[in-house]
Parts: sequence; C-alpha cells; structure tokens
Amino acid sequence: MAEESRKSFHRSLSEVRHDIAVLGTMVTEAVTRSTDALLASDIAACRNIIDADDAADVLSNTIEDRCFRLLALQQPMAADLRALSATMRINSDLERSADLAVNIAKGARRIYGHDIPPRLRGIIGQMSEEAVRMVRLAVDAYSETNGALGAAMDDIDNRLDQLQVEFVEAMFEVYADDKLALQPAVQLALISRYFERIGDHAVNIGERVWFMASGQQPERGRATAGPDGSGATGATGATGATGATGDRP
Repeated sequence: MAEESRKSFHRSLSEVRHDIAVLGTMVTEAVTRSTDALLASDIAACRNIIDADDAADVLSNTIEDRCFRLLALQQPMAADLRALSATMRINSDLERSADLAVNIAKGARRIYGHDIPPRLRGIIGQMSEEAVRMVRLAVDAYSETNGALGAAMDDIDNRLDQLQVEFVEAMFEVYADDKLALQPAVQLALISRYFERIGDHAVNIGERVWFMASGQQPERGRATAGPDGSGATGATGATGATGATGDRP
C-alpha cells in the first residue's frame, strides 16, 4: 500500500514538473512576442500578448493547486519535500516572469507612434535574447535536477545586467541629443528593467534547483527593488520568500 502511494506521488510530481516546463515555454514565447511587438510598434500584437497571459495564470494556478494537494495528501519527506517546495516557488517565479512579458507589451503600447533609435533597438534585441536564454537554462536545470547549472545562473545573469546598464547609458545619450522624447525614454527605461527582472527570476529558479538537488541553502541572499515598482526579488533559497511581481498598470 505504501509503495503504491509513493509511486502515485512520483507520477503526480512528474506531471507537475512537465507543467512547469510548459509554463517556462509560455514565458519564453511571451518575452519573444512582446519584444517583436515593441520593435514593430504592433499594437494588435500587444493586445494579443496581454490577453494570452490568462492562459499562463490558469496553468500556474493549476500547478499550485496540485502541489498543495500533494503536500496535504502525501506528506512528503526529505528530497520529495524539497522538490515539491522548490516547484511551488519556481512556479511563482515563472508566473511573475510572464507578468513582466506583459508589462513589456503594455510599455510598447504607451510609446506607440514614437520611433526607437537604432542603437536602443539593438540592445533591446540582445536583452530579450539573453532573458529568453536564461529562462530556458533555468527550466532545463529544474527538469534535469541539475544543481550545478542552477548554481551557475547567478554568473550567467551578469551579461543581462550589463546589457541593462548599457541600455540606460545609451538612452540618456540619445535623449540628450534630442533623439528621444521624455515619455518614451521613461517607458523604455522601465522596459529594460523588466528584461533584467526576468533574469533575476531565472537566478531565483536556479537557486531553488540547487536547494532541491543538494539540500543546502544558497550561500548568498539577493533582494532588489526596482524603480518600476515591480517589487523585490529575494533569492533566499527554497524556504525564502519571493516578493517580485510584474507591475500591473
């Protein structure tokens, strides 16, 4: 009886892990589509991206409900408990990342009709590619329970952080040259921050994977709050609290 119960638990957990991978794919697709809509000034695509976020929310809620059910009915211990706890928090990080992709689309709507200078367009494309790469790597680490890759996510994030700094510097330069108005400049600064926050969530996921695989808490804590009001991400391990959210203007 106990053996069958354990088999049932692992089957259910495997299904939840599959759903996490699906949610990760939804996030990367949303980031790519929102970037394309921003660069193309495609207002209809922005609306579609915003509407499509409901599907990500539904899947995230389903994952959370299934995790709570497994906790209540199976009472997992040790490695199984770590896996389930990490999964719940990774689910939250992915849902927040999906919200940030929506914020990019909303920002694109606000600057509709304004041309984005070529230099800024190039960096936006790089930030988007790097954010997508980080989410994919983080989800791969989770799917494979690859603690080493999870632990490496913080170092991988350095590239996206640097791109965000370069973007802000370039934006001030084009603004000073009267090549960009104030309102789109502010929105673009926020958009660059959204990409950077997606990278932070990928780092969070990596730390959850490290805890899941090793049973050890990450050595460092991370808590940042952005000027965009999107909240703070506390990458304090699988037992820490993550307060990062995409803002919902």
